[in-house]
Amino acid sequence: MVREPTAGAVICRKGRDFGIQVLLIQDAKNRWTIPKGHIENGEDARETAIREIGEETGLKNVKVLDYMGKVDFKYQREDALVLMTTQVYLMEALGDENVQKEEWMNGIHWFAARDALEMVEYDDVRTLIEEALVKVREK
Repeated sequence: MVREPTAGAVICRKGRDFGIQVLLIQDAKNRWTIPKGHIENGEDARETAIREIGEETGLKNVKVLDYMGKVDFKYQREDALVLMTTQVYLMEALGDENVQKEEWMNGIHWFAARDALEMVEYDDVRTLIEEALVKVREK
């Protein structure tokens, strides 16, 4: 078994015209999920989440609001079983930056909160988004 520590974020933004939105990426297998990436040597999970959000979405002006917990994924890669543990943060996108996807992604989109919950295919990620939306509404 191979362990892969990663970090990512539920990214939200609030607006008078659109309420609360959640940013999702569409992976190479067409599944909508949150942006995340591998923790590099010398980084902690929070630093990784901020870096990966910048790399995967183009967002540079974000504020970390809270730590949401972790999600474990298992998948088969060639001859090894991979256990990916993702540390997830809640971030707020500040300002009016445009998002742009990385080349390997099939999509990136701001969804209304309710629509984001319907689009996400992983139950544990959906649960974290639900919890994040409660926190965002309280702020």
